Amino acid sequence: MRKGPKINFIRDRFIYIGLYLIVTALGVGFMLLEKAHQPGRDDMGSIPYFIILSSFLLISCLIFDYLRQRRYYAQLRGALERSDELQATIIVQSSITSEQRMITFLLEQQYNAYMNELHNYRRQQEMQNHFVMQWVHQMKTPLSVIDLLAQEMIRQKYSKPVDMKQLSLSVQEETERMTSGLEMMLYTARLNKFEIDLHLRTTALHDLIRSVINAHKRLCIRYSIFPSIDGEMWIETDEKWMTFVLNQFVSNAIKYSKSKSGNKTLKFWLKDNRMGGGILKVTDEGIGIADYDLPRIFDAFFTGENGRMAGESTGMGLYLAKEVCTRLGHSLSVTSVLGKGTTFMITFENSGIHMIHN
Repeated sequence: MRKGPKINFIRDRFIYIGLYLIVTALGVGFMLLEKAHQPGRDDMGSIPYFIILSSFLLISCLIFDYLRQRRYYAQLRGALERSDELQATIIVQSSITSEQRMITFLLEQQYNAYMNELHNYRRQQEMQNHFVMQWVHQMKTPLSVIDLLAQEMIRQKYSKPVDMKQLSLSVQEETERMTSGLEMMLYTARLNKFEIDLHLRTTALHDLIRSVINAHKRLCIRYSIFPSIDGEMWIETDEKWMTFVLNQFVSNAIKYSKSKSGNKTLKFWLKDNRMGGGILKVTDEGIGIADYDLPRIFDAFFTGENGRMAGESTGMGLYLAKEVCTRLGHSLSVTSVLGKGTTFMITFENSGIHMIHN
């Protein structure tokens, strides 16, 4: 629209102007035919009057239509001149016709959708930047510990085999913390491309649980945590992502149970919910979660009182577990009693494939 609004207005109404010319020509033609059939009548003066009157009506209608839409065209032209600005689409507000109102509504909806998408993207970027900074801060601790342990090994302060074994176990534990942190970072990045990285298939959930327990076997033995699996269940899910969720449950159980003395249990219950779906409950005997922290434990970067006390929490593990379950079509909830333990429950809806064997 580089030409003026008036020229564009006239061009858009060529069909009506053309129709006027055709109707006017037909009217004049009928008058001439009538004159030919009645030679004695002398009313040729009515033809110019007819042309002038019809032209006046056409021009008046065009002027009236342009004047009532002039503000709309001015706003539209202003929006086009500022088309490189984000707010250009909301400049056009003075719509008159139904078509213009629909276009204005469409522009507003597109603007709102774009702003929502931009807000989500910025929020995601802020979360990712915050997580990276927090993750780097968390990784400093195991690196510092490993460095101190390495210095002790170089100085050979611990000459007894039992001391060297304890030193090696400490190094191994810190290494596992770093590995867990790296995996968390990797899964956080993958979550942005969740649909591309998704491979659904029927999976034996009890076998996944068993493999996750085996991966944490050494720490479970060290802190006297005894896992058990009750039942079997096949579900339609993504093995990799579900393994990640189970890892969060087990690592949290170890993290918040190791400070308690004596033997602790970590129970996995797989049950039919009698509605065609399945339920997995994971119950530990850790320190539990305070009631005022429960509503927020699935929020990003929320560590709660326990996380601040333990000093090992990034506040992303349970957030990612919740996100993964939601995207897989599973629901995740939690109950806890402070000082006694926590139970996480995943409900597998009956839209998936479930075969339960108790």
